Amino acid sequence: MIDATQIRKGMIIVMDGMLWRVMEMQLITPGRWKAMVQTKLRNIQIGSQTEHRFRSEERLEQARLDEVEMEFLYEQGGDYVFMNIENYEQVTLSAEAIGDAIKYLKSNTVIEVETFEGKPVGVNLPHTMDLKVASTEPRLQGATKTALYKPAVLETGAVVQVPEFIKEGDVIRVDTWEDKYLERAKK
Repeated sequence: MIDATQIRKGMIIVMDGMLWRVMEMQLITPGRWKAMVQTKLRNIQIGSQTEHRFRSEERLEQARLDEVEMEFLYEQGGDYVFMNIENYEQVTLSAEAIGDAIKYLKSNTVIEVETFEGKPVGVNLPHTMDLKVASTEPRLQGATKTALYKPAVLETGAVVQVPEFIKEGDVIRVDTWEDKYLERAKK
């Protein structure tokens, strides 16, 4: 059991017998009143979303998930197929279960699939990934020396802001938790 103030984004909690992933979390401390935690939650089993406010003294059950290394194989009709790299067993996850991680899924990438009581419920991406820039605008000639950023579409379809010197075909390192450019990938 954890206090409501210990809730963090990405955490999975058990509420009313259902599993909920914390999509957003904000600690509110209004003047003389007691603190509260405002959250946006997504039901892992159903895919529905809700907002819930917890009192700071409330105790919650944090779900214990097992993580299994699996390789992402392919997407078919909105379902995503993963293969266990130890026993070659395949599992399928819906787009709702994967959430925002969809934009970083690349075939043959090994990631951790979260399971609850033997059933796959979500994925846990690596903190950083190296991805190729599929398209971006060319560098502007005569631009100032200040750091300018431009949008770049990556090979997976994700869009991140990159420095002006990045061009199509470059491989860059991306922070998958914050959707931002970190550096050029080392060759």
